[in-house]
Amino acid sequence: MADQPRDLYEILGVNKNATDDELKKAYKKLAKKYHPDLNPDDKKGAEEKMKEVNVAYNILKDPQKRAQYDQFGYAAFQGGGGGNSGGAGFGGFDFGDIFNGGGGAFDGFADIFGEFFGGGSSRRSRKQNTGPERGADLRYDLNINFEDAAFGKEMTIKVPKMEECEECHGTGAAKGSTPENCPDCHGTGMRQTVTRTPFGTIANSRPCERCHGTGKFIKNPCSHCHGEGKVRVERDVKLNIPKGVDTGNRLRIANGGQPGVRGGANGDLYVYIRVKQHPIFEREGVNVYCEIPITFVQASLGATVQAPTIDGKIELKIPEGTQSGTILKVKGKGIPQLRGEGRGDEFVKVKVLTPQNLTKHQRELLQEFENGGNDSKNHPEKKTFFDKVKELFTD
Repeated sequence: MADQPRDLYEILGVNKNATDDELKKAYKKLAKKYHPDLNPDDKKGAEEKMKEVNVAYNILKDPQKRAQYDQFGYAAFQGGGGGNSGGAGFGGFDFGDIFNGGGGAFDGFADIFGEFFGGGSSRRSRKQNTGPERGADLRYDLNINFEDAAFGKEMTIKVPKMEECEECHGTGAAKGSTPENCPDCHGTGMRQTVTRTPFGTIANSRPCERCHGTGKFIKNPCSHCHGEGKVRVERDVKLNIPKGVDTGNRLRIANGGQPGVRGGANGDLYVYIRVKQHPIFEREGVNVYCEIPITFVQASLGATVQAPTIDGKIELKIPEGTQSGTILKVKGKGIPQLRGEGRGDEFVKVKVLTPQNLTKHQRELLQEFENGGNDSKNHPEKKTFFDKVKELFTD
């Protein structure tokens, strides 16, 4: 009776809770380790090892087969009769499917070789793209002032981009000449290499190194663009910054990006807005916030003071007895709505200044005020606070 083959998880060097990514990583590592070209002194042994690795991976990467193996072991793949037709002690597996594709457990062992050693499977044809191709989009980061973001502005920016060379009209070839079919790939843009392995002949396709996959070879490059067909330029782009924009908003300029290839459309230009900080104002949505200082006397007796807004200065009424930290609302002096009509509001926080560097006479006046006033009437918040303290420490 044949020896029982090794555990599939042990073959791959992973535990039974291994994720799909861990399985794939382990398989790739072993596929490279046992590649015949890397084992010239023991190709047959490497081939046998790779058969084990292949079968193990192709069972465990399939959720249904993995569940069957976890429950029944190798018996799940014995095909009813328990025959040993697959080689390497694995019943029920056709290694022709594994190594040659055709809907087997792994779609062509040659694909893994191609992943490590260049190119892809000969069954996966690579078609050269010769049709129109849209140009790439461009990004431009724009810093604007607080006021420009609020009220909008027309401006012009300089955008670096690639454009078709005017000398060669995008061909890359010098005047009087044209690109020729690449002699290495004969105009296909792809080159094939054939590798003989113990598993058969593997044909790989890869982009032609001479023409970089274009299929064209420029014998006499344009002196202006050096054969690229494009040159770097800076173009003026007019922008209409709408009122109410904020940091993170984006403007799209259709066809303002890189030019297309082979008659394809231009990409788009995306302008990302960043609003600079203001020395006085802060913004939350469409509302504006600021802080103004007032004197002890203005806060006590009330006053009319000048307050800043994004439209300019206004007369702001300070009510009698205003406390420091009070917020006064100025309706309609905020940021215009980005889409639609109307504006936000401005909220002005009052900061009452404590007088400093008092003269002797000022000190006497303040002391007289302190001694002659009704403390509970003039400072109701003070009375309320000490009443709470008294209640707190009274049984």
